[in-house]
Amino acid sequence: MRTNILVRMLVILGIYFGLRYFGGYWGNLAIYPIAQFVTFLHEFGHAFGAIITGGEVLNLQVSPDGSGFTRTAGGSRAVVLMGGYLGSAIFGNILFYIGARMEKFSEWALYLLSAAMIFSALFWFNSIYTTGMLCAFGVFLFIVAAKTDWDSVILMFLGLASILYIIQDFNVGPTSDLKKYAELMVFIPANVWMYIWLFVAILLTFLNLRFVFKKGKEVEAVSGPYA
Repeated sequence: MRTNILVRMLVILGIYFGLRYFGGYWGNLAIYPIAQFVTFLHEFGHAFGAIITGGEVLNLQVSPDGSGFTRTAGGSRAVVLMGGYLGSAIFGNILFYIGARMEKFSEWALYLLSAAMIFSALFWFNSIYTTGMLCAFGVFLFIVAAKTDWDSVILMFLGLASILYIIQDFNVGPTSDLKKYAELMVFIPANVWMYIWLFVAILLTFLNLRFVFKKGKEVEAVSGPYA
């Protein structure tokens, strides 16, 4: 099983790096939906942080250029701010783990992800583009879950690509969040928080990979009249 997971992981890494760094115009075009998905995870992390700390989400935006924002009210500002970067890292690792080790739940994970995207698009409406893109992505995931056997592969690809995107762009994506977080936690500057968040994201990924490739207990065959 671990060999199968490793092979799939290496293929995904090859596709991701091939498209992003060697694919040129068409490669960037092919990986564009992943960038939009990562932005959604980031903004959904802000929204989730608000909800679990007693706040509410007013609207959520994913822009064509890969940027985005989420307007919230109430809740813990510290959790909401860090929820974008660290939340997306957590969600990406969860998706990868389910796809790699919990294949029988992959279909339902895709249904849940599809529902989250469509819910965000409709109930946290901010723009026609965001609603259209999230609904289209959500419908695509629903069709994959309902009509294909690619559930686990798609989850692994989305999860791993999201993790890589987040880690590689650590000094770009969360810039505004870091600035606001540093204003809130004045005793540590923004550039230090940037590396703290990066370290946490890498640590989460490392621990996740250990769980993914953890060897299960061997089952010994027992023979005899009472076996």
